[in-house]
Amino acid sequence: MMNHRWIEEHVDAFIADNREALIRDLKTVIDIDSVEAPAEPNAPYGPGVRKALDAALEIARNLGLEAGECDGYMGYADVKGVSETQLATIAHLDVVPAGNGWNSDPFGMIEKDGWLIGRGVSDDKGPALLTLYMAKFFKEYCDQTGETLPYTLRVLLGCSEETGMTDVDYYLERNPMPAFCFTPDADFPVGYGEKGGFGGAFVSRKLSGNLRDFAGGVAGNVVPDRASALVKADIAALQETENVKIAAEGDCVRITGYGIGGHASKPQGTVNAIGLVVNYLLDNHLCTPEEETYLLMLRTLLSCTDGSSFGIACQDEVFDPLTCIGGTISMTDGVLRQTIDVRFPTCITGEKLIEKSKALAATGEAEFIPSRVNKPFYIHPESPAIDVLMNAYRSVTGSDKKPFTMGGGTYARHFANAVSFGPDDDAEKPDFVGSMHGANEGVNTEFMLSALKIYILAMAGLMDLTF
Repeated sequence: MMNHRWIEEHVDAFIADNREALIRDLKTVIDIDSVEAPAEPNAPYGPGVRKALDAALEIARNLGLEAGECDGYMGYADVKGVSETQLATIAHLDVVPAGNGWNSDPFGMIEKDGWLIGRGVSDDKGPALLTLYMAKFFKEYCDQTGETLPYTLRVLLGCSEETGMTDVDYYLERNPMPAFCFTPDADFPVGYGEKGGFGGAFVSRKLSGNLRDFAGGVAGNVVPDRASALVKADIAALQETENVKIAAEGDCVRITGYGIGGHASKPQGTVNAIGLVVNYLLDNHLCTPEEETYLLMLRTLLSCTDGSSFGIACQDEVFDPLTCIGGTISMTDGVLRQTIDVRFPTCITGEKLIEKSKALAATGEAEFIPSRVNKPFYIHPESPAIDVLMNAYRSVTGSDKKPFTMGGGTYARHFANAVSFGPDDDAEKPDFVGSMHGANEGVNTEFMLSALKIYILAMAGLMDLTF
């Protein structure tokens, strides 16, 4: 059994003593642009992600942890236990592209009025640093008490969560499966289930008409806040709207839509910029009938975020309703390509989603090309491990929130026994702070430190369970 009295007596002082070091180390990794890029030797996800991994591993070693890596796909830091059986955490160092609308350098973390702002402070470099400092606490616990942890504590540092999670697949093919794992890459208190994930692209036939270019979105799992089309038109006949601006480019007009971005799993309150441009093109009759056929299909697709416009809306007893967003659009050699991201509950199948998507594509004389189908997963919410996590959360926050299922897709679905566990909450943000995947991504400094305490107490409780 762990010495819980010692832990309770030392945890607050540990967090206070390490506050500035934690923020300093977090800035070190935030300031690295770790958006995935083409692979290089020993850098399967590009040099930026590799640089972030190296920085995190150096931080881990400076904290006194035993650190290593798995061929650039995954890093890890250990506190050895009596048993080689592992209790693990997994966070990731890669981030989505910065996108538009930032008030400061997205890769230059700042602290403003008690908030840390920068790409990755919430998703997921901030949580990654919390787990490293959690491991430091247990290293000090062992050093000062002379005890050894019952299980080996392993902190996993992923490199490709935002772009397919091939990192964790590579790692698990070469390393043992942890007995239990939580990922701090969602909301508190505990996410015990995740919707399925479905994606693909609506690809037009080659179009020859008025459209010269159409581009928008920064990633498939982000609602785009900016999109633009270049179309042959007379600017004198057009007027701007609140969210759509126009500019002459030779004998063409650049039409730019300004929406509200956000995470694909939480599209409520977002405004898809691609949809703004599509509607403007159609409402002003700027395209040929051939182009309009495809754009009308896009209008149907983007008219809602629950899939009801093309017959995939659904909900079951485990999950919230299905969500569907259009993430990116591009035009190459006259061919338009619109991607979608669907998070779906258990009441619909991948086969049905493909069927409905192909039927929608046919209305636009286009082809739908599926790219992924990940089934929903969940574990029983009354398991002993979830009880431990909930008790830790409640003891720190006093909250009576319940475990939940969600639309976000995390590393948890890749493990035999895993959940998501914070660190986000639903606290109101000031106007200068944005959400994960959006501009001005931010996290409250004091709440982040509270999350560190939750993780320490939770891991101490997990160490007392039988796995």
